[in-house]
Amino acid sequence: MFTRSPSTKKLSFFFHLHKSHFSTDIVGDKPVLVRDFIHSALYDPKHGYFSQRSRSVGVLERSIKFNQLEGRKAYMNHLDKIYKRSDISWFTPVELFKPWYAHGIAEAIMRTTQLSLPLHIYEIGGGSGICAKGILDYIMLNAPARVYNNMTYTSVEIKCRDAADRSGWGDAKQQPCWVIMLEVLDNLPHDLVYSENQIFPWKEVWVEKQHDKESLFELYKPLEDPLIKRCVEIVELDKNQSVSIAKSVWSKVFPKPRRCWLPTGCLKLLEVLHEVLPRMSLIASDFSFLPDVSIPGERAPLVSTKKDGRSEDYNSYLDAKGDADIFFPTDFWLLERMDHYCSGWMKLHGDNSTNQGKKRRTLVLDTSAFMEEFGLPTKTRTKDGYNPLLDDFKNTKFYLSVPTHNIK
Repeated sequence: MFTRSPSTKKLSFFFHLHKSHFSTDIVGDKPVLVRDFIHSALYDPKHGYFSQRSRSVGVLERSIKFNQLEGRKAYMNHLDKIYKRSDISWFTPVELFKPWYAHGIAEAIMRTTQLSLPLHIYEIGGGSGICAKGILDYIMLNAPARVYNNMTYTSVEIKCRDAADRSGWGDAKQQPCWVIMLEVLDNLPHDLVYSENQIFPWKEVWVEKQHDKESLFELYKPLEDPLIKRCVEIVELDKNQSVSIAKSVWSKVFPKPRRCWLPTGCLKLLEVLHEVLPRMSLIASDFSFLPDVSIPGERAPLVSTKKDGRSEDYNSYLDAKGDADIFFPTDFWLLERMDHYCSGWMKLHGDNSTNQGKKRRTLVLDTSAFMEEFGLPTKTRTKDGYNPLLDDFKNTKFYLSVPTHNIK
């Protein structure tokens, strides 16, 4: 729920019934693509992780007073008490560092937007609304009054509707706007492709029930799914002939199977956003890598649950049947390429070695660099100089993307 404040009057929401396209038993009698299995395991209304675990993401009763903590040990003890008291799986950075995290995002928006035009912000996965409140409060206090009075802030939440569903957006909106996605990409469905060795073609992976109706196993089929094929094409755009020859020779000497996780959910979302909001600016933050991942494959996820206050990781994504979170690292190089591809600049059969005609100007920053540039780092610093926002989030990055003058 949103706390009532001067800024909440600006919030609007898309409320639509969420229709599940997947079996409530995660996998029904027919095989499903891996992305459909993940979507069901996370979001199925009856059996999905986020449907069952309403308290999987926490809300702090009050902001942490970092300048009253002695240092890292005191901060970690304070955090441990919060987690034990609330039995929450995790707190997002925007929650842990409220309101300063959201203020940094608001400052980035204000510096790079044309304030003479009405400001429109869409937040994908707005959750409790703490980011919205922080941004609106900051703009109310630091921008001209007309900016705040004329702006709109729309939160698109998965429990109301899927932002990747084109039908929910209505007509395309031609005005400039901002799209915010914080810790959204890591929970988007991914597909899995498999190859017997380094030169054999990829096959798409499906999930099917065993005859005993309890166990799940993988099926491998030739690439036919259009979304998977587009994602594979984007991933392999830069591979040149010399690299292919080297891999061919190497695979004959040391043949081994390959597995690659593809962010097809992200690609589908970007395709929709570029279609309905062609003049959008984008700001996203997420994990750039995850430690201690035991599941095989490039860009493999971490599958984790919390039992009796302790985290437990699974060795297979097939073990996640609504009781575990499935989250992926974000390949920011690939995210940038997908962004350019969806903007219409990157042609699959053209020369992409030049930046001429690019429709997006992009930037990837470590979280510490982003907050040092746009935030107020002194507000999250402890007495001895330790700063958890700058020092502890080494595996997270920000992605900024704004349209160029090549947008038609």
